Parts: sequence; C-alpha cells; structure tokens
Amino acid sequence: MSVLRYRWFHRNPTFLLAMPFSSLHSHSHSLPNDAVCLFNRLLQMRHTPSIIEFNKILTPLVKTKHYSIAISLSHQMEFRGIMPDIVTLNILINCYCHLGQMSVAFSVLAKILKRGYKPNTITFTTLIKGLCLNDQVKRALQFHDELLAQGIQLNQVSYGILINGLCKVGQTRAALRLLRQIEGKLVQPNVVMYNTIIDSLCKDKLVSEACDLYSEMVLKRISPTVVTFNALIYGFCIVGQLKEAVGLLNEMVLKNINPIVNTFTILVDGLCKEGKVKEAKNVLAVMMKEGVKPDIFTYNSIMDGYCLVKKVNQAKDEFNSMTQRGVAPDVCSYNIMINGCCKIRMVHDALDLFEEMHSKNLIPDTVTYSCLIDGLCKVGRISCAWELVGKMHDRGQQADVITYNSLLDALCKNHHVDKAIALLERVKDKGIQPDMYTYNIIIDGLCKSGRLKDAQEVFQDLLIKGYRLNVVTYNIMINGLCIEGLSDEALALLSKMEDNGCVSDAITYETIIRVLFRKNENDKAQKLLHEMIARGLLKSEVK
Repeated sequence: MSVLRYRWFHRNPTFLLAMPFSSLHSHSHSLPNDAVCLFNRLLQMRHTPSIIEFNKILTPLVKTKHYSIAISLSHQMEFRGIMPDIVTLNILINCYCHLGQMSVAFSVLAKILKRGYKPNTITFTTLIKGLCLNDQVKRALQFHDELLAQGIQLNQVSYGILINGLCKVGQTRAALRLLRQIEGKLVQPNVVMYNTIIDSLCKDKLVSEACDLYSEMVLKRISPTVVTFNALIYGFCIVGQLKEAVGLLNEMVLKNINPIVNTFTILVDGLCKEGKVKEAKNVLAVMMKEGVKPDIFTYNSIMDGYCLVKKVNQAKDEFNSMTQRGVAPDVCSYNIMINGCCKIRMVHDALDLFEEMHSKNLIPDTVTYSCLIDGLCKVGRISCAWELVGKMHDRGQQADVITYNSLLDALCKNHHVDKAIALLERVKDKGIQPDMYTYNIIIDGLCKSGRLKDAQEVFQDLLIKGYRLNVVTYNIMINGLCIEGLSDEALALLSKMEDNGCVSDAITYETIIRVLFRKNENDKAQKLLHEMIARGLLKSEVK
C-alpha cells in the first residue's frame, strides 16, 4: 500500500466500516493478504469495531479454505482483548474440523460452554460434519445420540450430513435406518436425504430398492430433482438396464426437470460401455438439439465406446470434432485414444499421440505410459517398452502393477520365464503388490514352458496364503495339467475349485473334454458334456 493511501485510511477510519466486505470474495488469490490488511486496519482504529466486523473478515477466509489464517487472526483478536462471540467460535470449530484437529474443535465447544454462551445448531452440525469428514462417522452418531439424550434438537442439515457420512463409508443400510428413525419424529426428511441414499443404493447396484425409495418420496410429495434422476439413471446403466435408463430421461422431461450435461453423459457412458455406440450418438444428438453442450466427459465416453468396439477411426473423428467445437482434449482423452490404437496394434499412431501430448503441454500419467508399454509389448517391441519405462521413471511417473504385468506377459510369451520371475521379485522389492493377473501370467508362463511342477508350487502357495483364486487361475492350472495329459489331476482340480466356491465356466469344461477325447476316455468326456449342457455352458461344438 502506498504511503498516501495508508495516511488516507487513518484519516478516514469510518471508511473501513463502510467498505463492502463482499469485496474480499472477488479475488480469491489476493484474499488472504487483503483480509490481513483489513484486519490490521480494524485493530489500529481509535474505537475498536464490534466483533461482527471481525467475523466478516474471518468468514470469507474460511469459505476459501484459508483455515490457518483465520485461526491466527482470531488468536490475535483475543490477545488484543477482543472477545469472540458464538459466531467467531463456530468459525473456529469449522477451521479445526477442516484441519483434522477434532480434539481442538471439541475444546472450543468446551470454551463456548465455559463462557456461558449457548451452543446452537450450527455449532453441533459443524462438529458432526467435522467427525464425518475425518472418518469418524461412528463417533458422529454417538455424539448425535448424546445430544438427543440432552434434549437438543438438530435440523435437516445436521441429518443430511449424518446420512451422507454413513453413505460415504458404505453404510447405506444404516443411513436408511436413520431416515426411518427421524421421519415424523425429529425432523421432516427432505430431498437431499433421499437423494443421498438413492445415490448410494444405485452405486451398490441395489437399483430396485433405490426405485422404491424414489416412489416413496414422490408419494410423500417430496419433488425429485435432477440429482435424483442422475443417480437412478446411473444405477440402471451400471446394471445394464439401459432401456429403463432411457425411460427415466423421458420421465424427467415430462416432469419439467431439465436434464443437464451430466445426465446425458451418464447415459452416453452407460450405452458406450455396453457397446451401443450408435444409440449413444443418438443421445448426443438429442443433447445438442436441447441446447446442452457436451463436455470433455461426454466426448471421452463416446471415444471410449468406439475404441471398445475397435472402431478407432470413428473415435479419432470424435477426437477431432470436440477440438473443433472448442472442447480441449485432456490427458484422459489421449489415454483413451492411445489405448484404443494399441489394442488394435496401431502402435505408431499411439506414439504420435504421445508426442502430440508433449507439444500441447499435457503431462502423460501412469495410465498413458502403461497403455503404450502394453502396446509395444504386444507387437514384440520389448526393448522400446523398457526404454519407455526408463523415461517414465525419469519424468517422475511411477510404474504400477499394470505396467509391470505387460512386461511380465511379454517375457513369458517370449519364453523368458526366469527373467519374468526375477522381474516379479524386483517388483515386490519396490513395494508394488502383485495382483491375481500377475500370478496368472507367471503360472501360465511356467505351464507353457513345460515347468508344471513350478507352476503347481506357485498355485499352492497362493492357496496357502489365502488368495481368492478366480476361474481364470484355475483354468490356467487345469490347462497346464491337460498339456501334460494329466486328465485325472485336471478332473480332481475341477472338483476342488467348486469346493472352494469358484464356479467353472465353458473354458474349464472344454479344456478337460478335449484331453479326454484325445486320450479316448470318451465316457468321461460325454459325462462332462452333459454337465455343460445342464449348466447352459455349451454354446458351440467342442472341436
């Protein structure tokens, strides 16, 4: 501040109180400095302003997440003899909650009581929210129960936060029980509470229950919002009920609830994941006709859909189209295109896209490198893949289990199983945990290299360590036994896998049936064929 301005402020102290405090919100990057300057000016005034004026400075600081500065200023106030009121102390509680200092937040509650102030709903709701934010939902519920026992009433916001906290930690049933507990007794449930539970049920794929709750809220004359429909449409999409999802979109329009970009994108993404790109394009056309502009997520979903059905050229058209419409591709867009190209062995095109990212100052992430490394491995350019791993490390991107799985797979397929096993040990030493796909690669590599005994040792070690083996792992091991003509051992493993709760599939049966026919054990083969038919697994003749 210039000397002239400084003098002007001190000659006109009443100007400070006339200043619009909302101006602190206008430039968030300069807010902390502006707030501190204004705070200091208030302290230097001949007649110290009321606490209300100081609270007006603290509030925007908290809204813009400058919690430590707000705490520091409040401490300075007390040091200067300016006593906080209930609003100040509520602001302080909020700051400590967001900083994860819940014990200090509760000590401020004790301070409120000690000073004879009466804590209000904002005080208690802030503490409940703080507990939920800091993964202490159980403690939040206990605190709620303690408040009720003392005859303290909470409001819709308080219960909305509690219900959201329960849903966030996967306790949807507990959230629903809380809704039942409060309705008609404590507070009236609102659309926010219903939306939160509906959304959580849909994410848990309990779409039927979510629909029942939706019907209930409509019967209670609680009007659904675009959030309600977005949750339900997403739920129907992830369980593959796309017809119902489209039906909900139509229902929205009939209820005069305008779909937003997120609504259309959820539906587009759902259709694309099922390979229904043509239908997704129709939704995109409707979206644009309604004046809703597709965003980066919409275009990424369409491109991913095309890549999924191996129509990479159409995905490229969408990639170019979004750029022409003013939507800049992001790292995810390039990852989708690079992965799509690699899946159909257009690795040269993928590498061109990789270079294009650099020219546009987009930083490739672990997914980008992993897709490229996998593509290079698939076309046998393993040395190039290793070079890329080096570049990845040099540029600060850490390889993950997916990256290394591609390299392990390439080594095994090129009969370098010992090198693959050595790499696996190095991966473990880096603190990267192998997944089931990693072990499947190693077991398959050992089996196909004629090292059945080593494969069996790895397989048994996984069982002993309590790994939940899937049908793919069992199929690999059964195939290894069949390669060696050990049909009895293969049948024994089939029986064992089902005892362990792993359901066999068509590949399991076909693998064993082939070796049985090859060994002229036709009766056993016919028996398995009948089992396949009974289970509905026989889709084509076993050759």
